[in-house]
Amino acid sequence: MATATVIVVRKFGGIIGRNQKWQVLIDGADVGTIAINQTVELPVGPGQHTLRLKTPGRLMSPERSFEIAEGEQVRFSCHSQFLWPLMLAALVKTDFWIRLNRD
Repeated sequence: MATATVIVVRKFGGIIGRNQKWQVLIDGADVGTIAINQTVELPVGPGQHTLRLKTPGRLMSPERSFEIAEGEQVRFSCHSQFLWPLMLAALVKTDFWIRLNRD
């Protein structure tokens, strides 16, 4: 039974793919999607987990590990890269496209 919550906030960022919904993966499992300027709350069990976001293509965020206790909330924010040199770098290093940070 899930007793903790992961909150993900997607902020405006970049101009490429801004109308796409991104997949939200917790522990490698697809648990939903997030659109621009949207906040999603996802139930998880207490313990160690990973979070990653993916575009409909092959671009993604780095995988972030976190530990969460019963009744706790963990909050992350995300956006795509803003500057074109970083966008270009993300085409080679695909987990560089989405910025994912714990708040």
